[in-house]
Amino acid sequence: MYAALWRVLPGPVWLRILLLVILFVAAVAALFTWVFPWVDSFIVDQNVTVGDA
Repeated sequence: MYAALWRVLPGPVWLRILLLVILFVAAVAALFTWVFPWVDSFIVDQNVTVGDA
């Protein structure tokens, strides 16, 4: 998959690396902005207390 992505990106090597870094940062930002909060709404809170004696 990574080889196919590398072949699809245009330009010289330095531009491809820059584009991959930008795509990676955009994917991580999308995960933290939309995906993780959406998944968190489905997780049940268990209210666990540590050290309660």
